[in-house]
Amino acid sequence: MSATAENPAATATGTAMATATAVEERVRARVITDDPLYRTIPVALRFAGDEPLAVRIVFPAGLSPEGTDNEWVFPRALLEAGLQAPTGTGDVRIWPCGRVQAVVEFHSPEGVAVVQFDIAALRRFLRRTYAPAAAVTRRA
Repeated sequence: MSATAENPAATATGTAMATATAVEERVRARVITDDPLYRTIPVALRFAGDEPLAVRIVFPAGLSPEGTDNEWVFPRALLEAGLQAPTGTGDVRIWPCGRVQAVVEFHSPEGVAVVQFDIAALRRFLRRTYAPAAAVTRRA
């Protein structure tokens, strides 16, 4: 997987959040494969006030062939809409899966990754991105 930006104001480089309003939420996600057993991984959801239209999903370095964190940047509105109905036509596609799960599909030249999240965790993160002074890190 490689970083992608569908929001012109958001860049795939630079993870520093030097703003007064920054949100980071650590959650667990499930990587979906052909194997009947799924793999749970730690994921960071990030928002920076200086990029109010973008959110970031950061996967740990251990999942990357380069051995570096793998960060995807895309519009916050895409994440919000994907919790209600299937959305996305580019590198990131999101859809609800039942009432409590959401699937995020990441497309890159290296392939496709399908990751399942608890909708409650994504909604909590989105709520915090709208809070006026949310410069707090939360871990799952």
